[in-house]
Amino acid sequence: MNEKQWIRKTKPMIDRLAISGYRSIRSIILQLGWLNVITGANGSGKSNLYRALRLLADAADGRLVHSLAQEGGFDSVRWAGPETITREMIRGEVPIQGTVRKKPVSLRMGFTGDPFSYSLELGLPQPSQSMFDGDPEVKRECLWRGTAMDAKSLCADRRQSSLRCRSEKGKWQDVDFPITTYASMLSEYADPFAAPELIVIRDILRSWRFYDTFRTDADAPARRTSAGTRTPVMSGDGSDLAAAIQTIREVGDREALDRAIHDAFPGARVHVQTTDSGMQLKLTQPGMLRDLTAAELSDGTLRFLLLVAALLTPRPPELMVLNEPENSLHPDLVPALARLITLAAERSQVIVVSHSQPLVEQLESDEICVPIRLEKRLGETIMQDANLLSQCGWNWPAR
Repeated sequence: MNEKQWIRKTKPMIDRLAISGYRSIRSIILQLGWLNVITGANGSGKSNLYRALRLLADAADGRLVHSLAQEGGFDSVRWAGPETITREMIRGEVPIQGTVRKKPVSLRMGFTGDPFSYSLELGLPQPSQSMFDGDPEVKRECLWRGTAMDAKSLCADRRQSSLRCRSEKGKWQDVDFPITTYASMLSEYADPFAAPELIVIRDILRSWRFYDTFRTDADAPARRTSAGTRTPVMSGDGSDLAAAIQTIREVGDREALDRAIHDAFPGARVHVQTTDSGMQLKLTQPGMLRDLTAAELSDGTLRFLLLVAALLTPRPPELMVLNEPENSLHPDLVPALARLITLAAERSQVIVVSHSQPLVEQLESDEICVPIRLEKRLGETIMQDANLLSQCGWNWPAR
């Protein structure tokens, strides 16, 4: 069995993703595979799913509250519609209106997978005299083994500032360590003996990579020379593009690199030259009498090379999320991009957020692709085939 066949027979890191109470997402549960394509009309909520995934990663890195603040604060990211949307509202028989709230205000995010599953619930803080009353509190946080949470599978259980972890013998032990109410237990507590599972899931979430809009303007970091050091993981701004390409050539899949360049630009070749100021990327093209440096490349060509460096990383992450990777690319490059993404999905779980129909169709032609089509209904982000929800059971831990 080759690597591609093995990928198709194994479970991805995230099996189900659940989001509740975030922006246009009142409640959604997604079943994921190795390669996932999220698409829908403008304003359907694609970017909100992308941001929610980033928040999960930020929780493990200690940036959760800061990231929420950058989005306008907890009040700005909460679901703004009614707690319940009735059938009568959907049919237009009654207007959209608030109902008597039966549940506390909360923002909940979680996933099930292998080897661990995780959920996080944020809520309103207790009133105080602090100027930081706008920061949400962690109300409940759970980590369990496998996909089904029950009393036996639960490894770590946190209620506000109280945390308990299960020992090797299966007994609960209270953690005698102050956990701040505004940060995740993943970033607050690390003990390789008392709670090794927390360290494992923290490192997994920190390994997730998100690639949004690469800068390709005249002053873009990717157009400058790179520091001459091995770079198995390219930075989010692409400032070390040349070093990342050279690292792939020396310790990664150099054949895949050459194929990807030839696939997009037939006859072209990328190489790296060392200069006094660092490493400089150069592109050789048929018919050109000299090589072009990164500073001379078109926006689309530079963006494609950035995607090549990101997707062919010699250190593949558990999860890679691409937000509209087709931006600024010529339509002729979309098939090459789709093949590159499919190749990356043989080593990492990949989620692509896109509104490019050609790219979506190319990716969906692969048997491992899971299409996720979103739409808005009464301001709420839902899947077009709402019946899929019934196939993705999920129970949030009670506060």
